[in-house]
Amino acid sequence: MTEQILQELFPTLAAIKSPGDVQTLDEKELTRLGEEIRRMIIQTVSATGGHLAPSLGVVELTMALLRVFNPARDRIVWDVGHQAYAYKLLTGRLDRFHTLRQLDGISGFPRTCESPYDHFGVGHSSTSISAALGMAAARDLAHQDHKVVAVIGDGSMTAGLAYEGLNQAGGLGKDLVVVLNDNEMSISRNVGALSSFLSRKLSKRWVQRFKKEAESIMRQIPKIGDDIAEYARRSEDSLKSFFTPGMLFEAFRFTYIGPLQGHDMRMLTNVFQQTRELEGPILVHVLTKKGKGYAPAETNPTFYHGVGCFEPETGAARKFDACALPSYTEVFGSTLCTLAEEDERVVAITAAMPEGTGVSCFADKYPERFFDVGICEQHAVTFAAGLASQGMKPVVAIYSTFMQRSYDQIVHDVCLQNLNVTLCLDRGGLVGEDGATHHGVYDLSFLRHIPNLVVMAPRNEPELQHMLATALAFDGPVALRYPRGVGEGAPLAQTPTILPIGQGELLREGTDGVVVALGSRVSPALEAARMLCEETGKDVAVFNARFVKPLPAEQLLALAASQPFMLLVEENALPGGFGSAVLELLADHDALSNLRVRRLGVPDRFVEHGSQKELRARLGINRDGILKALHALVR
Repeated sequence: MTEQILQELFPTLAAIKSPGDVQTLDEKELTRLGEEIRRMIIQTVSATGGHLAPSLGVVELTMALLRVFNPARDRIVWDVGHQAYAYKLLTGRLDRFHTLRQLDGISGFPRTCESPYDHFGVGHSSTSISAALGMAAARDLAHQDHKVVAVIGDGSMTAGLAYEGLNQAGGLGKDLVVVLNDNEMSISRNVGALSSFLSRKLSKRWVQRFKKEAESIMRQIPKIGDDIAEYARRSEDSLKSFFTPGMLFEAFRFTYIGPLQGHDMRMLTNVFQQTRELEGPILVHVLTKKGKGYAPAETNPTFYHGVGCFEPETGAARKFDACALPSYTEVFGSTLCTLAEEDERVVAITAAMPEGTGVSCFADKYPERFFDVGICEQHAVTFAAGLASQGMKPVVAIYSTFMQRSYDQIVHDVCLQNLNVTLCLDRGGLVGEDGATHHGVYDLSFLRHIPNLVVMAPRNEPELQHMLATALAFDGPVALRYPRGVGEGAPLAQTPTILPIGQGELLREGTDGVVVALGSRVSPALEAARMLCEETGKDVAVFNARFVKPLPAEQLLALAASQPFMLLVEENALPGGFGSAVLELLADHDALSNLRVRRLGVPDRFVEHGSQKELRARLGINRDGILKALHALVR
C-alpha cells in the first residue's frame, strides 16, 4: 500500500510518524484514530491471518498509554505480544504492516530487532512482570528515572510466573506499573479460581442499588442506625476491596487502581497521568472487550483470537481446497474420544487451549474426565503424574513450543517415576507465521535423552491413530509429536492398532542409498525418491523411522551395512535431534566406515516467520530440497 493510498484511506493514522504524535491529538482526532487503527488491523489480518480479537480490544488502552508514556524513554512490555498490533501501527510500522507475519515481513509479536520501541521480545505468556521488574531494577542501578510498564492480560495471570514476578516486585518496592488488561479470556475462556476472582466486577447500577438498600436497612436500626450507616459510608473503600481483586494485589504490596472501563480514552489517560506521579509498584486494572469494534470478533472471540484469512465484510473464513482434509489436531481429538470410550481410565488435560489442541470434543463427551488447567504447563504435567500414580491414563495435549515450559516436570515427576503419562505435542516442527517463538523444532532434542521416555512421530493420519493407541497401551511415559495443519488425506483406521515399540517401516526398496525420514518428512522423502528414479534411474530406499526413542536400531544398522549412503531427514533442530541419535547409534556400532551420511533438518539458528511451505523450502527439507540432496549423494 503506497503512502498516498494510506493518507487517503487512513489520514489520521498516516499522520502518526512517531508515538509522540499521539499526544498532540484532540478528542475527535483520537476517536478517528481508533477507528482507523481497527480498520487497518481488520483489513490486514483478513489477508494475512493473525491475532485479531486481542488486538482490537486494546486500541484505546494503547493510545492512552502512548499519550502518557514515551516509549523512546519509558519501557513498555507487552505480555505474550498478540495484543500489540495497535502498538506496532503507532510506533513507525504502518508502511510495513501489510507484511505482518509474512516471510521477511514484520513479526506478529514484539521483537527488539524490529523496532527500538519494542523493549522486550515476547511470544509466550506471563513473562511481562518479571521482565519489567528486571528493567526497573536495572534503571535504579543506573540511577535513571524513566517509567517501566508491563501490560498483561488476565489469561496470563493464571500462570505462576506472573505471581512470582508480582511477589518480588512487591517485596522490592520498585517503581513499576502493571496494567492488567481484563477481558475474561486468554485464548479460550479462562478457567480456575484466580480467573473467577479477577472477573468479580461490580457494575455501577449494582453498586448503587446495593448501597442504597443497605443504607436504608441500617438506618432503620433503633438509636444506632444512623451511626452505623455513616461508618459504612466511610468504609466504602474496604467494601470495594472485598468485592474486587484489589485485596489480592494489595497483599502483594501493590497500589491497586480499578477496575476501570478500558475503552474510555479520557478516563484512562487521566488515570495513567496520575499513576505516573506515584511511586512504588502499582497495578491498574482495566476492563476491555475482546474483539471490540468488529461484531464477528466480539461475538466469537475464541475463533478470532488467532484467525486465518477471512472476508472482512462478513467475518467468514476463506476456505482452501486443503481445508477439506482433517487436520492432525482433529484426528488426534476424535481418536482420543474413541479410545476413551473403550477405557474409562483415559483422562485429557490441556493448558488453556481445548480448541487449539483438539480436545474440546473430549470435554463435551467426557466432561468429568477433562481438565483445562489454564496457562500452567508445569502444573499440567505434574497433575498428570499424580493421576497416573493412581492408575489413570492421562493424555496431556499441549503445543510443542509450550511444552518446553514443563521440561523439569517431565524429567522429575513423570519419567523418573516411570509413570504412564502420554505427552501429545501438537504443532511439532515448523508452525509458520507465528515464527521463532512458536516453532516446535526443539522437542526431539530435549526429550530423547530422558530415560524411560518413548518418543515417536507419525508420518500420516492413520499412523497418528496407531501411535496414540500404542501410547495408551504402553506401561510408561510416551511423547507423541505431530505437525500443524491438515494431513495427507490417508484413509483413517476404523480401529487403531498397537505398533511394536522401536520398529520402523521400509516404505520403498532400493540399493543406491537410503533416506531415513521421520514424521512429516516421510512423504516428501518418498516423492523425492520417486522423482530421483525417474530423472536418473537411481533407486533409493525410503525408511519411516517412526521412533526417535528407542530407535529401530537393528533395522537402521542393517540399512547402514547394505547401502552406500544414508540421508537423514527431520523437521527438528539438527543439534541433538533425530539425525544426531542415528549418528550416535552408527558410531557406537562402528557402522560409519563404509557409509556416507548426510543430515537435513533445522539448522542451529532461530527460524523466522513465514508459511510452512516457504520455510520448509528455504531450509531444504521439502521434496525439492530432499531431491537436491539425493542428486548430490548419488553422483
